[in-house]
Amino acid sequence: MIVRSTAAEMSVKHPRETTALFGHREAERTLLDAYRGGRIPHAWLIGGAPGIGKATLAYRMARFVLAHGDSTLSDVQSAQTLELDPTHPVARHVAADTHGGLLILERTPNDKGVMRTVISVEQTRETIAFFGSTAAVGGWRVCIVDTVDELNPNAANALLKVLEEPPRQSLFFLVSHAPARLLPTVQSRCRKLMLRPLATADVIRAGAEAALIAPDDTSLREAADAAEGSVARALTLMGGGALKLHQRTTMLLDNLPQVDPRELHTLGDALGGSDRAALGAFVDSVDRWIGERLRVGDANADLPRLARLAEVWEKINNAARETETYNLERKPLVFSVFGLLAEATR
Repeated sequence: MIVRSTAAEMSVKHPRETTALFGHREAERTLLDAYRGGRIPHAWLIGGAPGIGKATLAYRMARFVLAHGDSTLSDVQSAQTLELDPTHPVARHVAADTHGGLLILERTPNDKGVMRTVISVEQTRETIAFFGSTAAVGGWRVCIVDTVDELNPNAANALLKVLEEPPRQSLFFLVSHAPARLLPTVQSRCRKLMLRPLATADVIRAGAEAALIAPDDTSLREAADAAEGSVARALTLMGGGALKLHQRTTMLLDNLPQVDPRELHTLGDALGGSDRAALGAFVDSVDRWIGERLRVGDANADLPRLARLAEVWEKINNAARETETYNLERKPLVFSVFGLLAEATR
């Protein structure tokens, strides 16, 4: 089985293996109706919070199109969902990452086995050769970028060139945690499909499916209650003392711009030296705390302050990614994060 290891160090099915979809029925219907209508946009920007099923939906649509290349057939016209039997040859090939009509752009390990921090321009240029090759059976070729937020600037421009002149019967699904921060030229060439956080019951069902555990698992239910609609977050919070660490981090964030160095030392110690579950819970808590404040719809909001937060958000994400990638000490990250946020919130 291909697995995606969460910060909780549990084996979790990769979205390309996940055939079930929880929630997002309206978004699924939008994709299905567009395909059945015969005039489907060539590029879709699927946005929303991390871990709510964006990539799962993209793979679900890719499987359906690759299995049903002719949208006029009765199987397509009568379909109620994008579901495809897991035993179908297309589903098997997609799960194994061996389907010739599907290209995936995502971060990969470098020559030393260390996960890259971005999707490189060399990877993105693979789309040119991919879409220039002979079409797969059924005529469709599909590219999923998971996530488009991780493209470096050169890679984003390389992708833009393909989006500007899309080949016939090509589909792009750009998965994004922060669509508004993408290049306007990329956004303008995509049909936007925004997903909402899941209901807690759906988080529990999706988490149980992804991690192959029972839906009535106590730790899963507790984590789902605190996950704010994100399956990935629920699975992260299930790791060791991750839930308590999340609560401690949130408490300190809510006290900003006041910072207690003693509490930061304690938090840094709790993160440990190589505990990915703890680091994941910390980074996720900070990310969501900032995100909530950037989504404030108050017309009287302090715009310069929000701009500072947005800038800090970028710096924190980069620092957190490097800390995980190169297994750096956690405590300096904690002090850096709270120092930046304290300055930005004054």
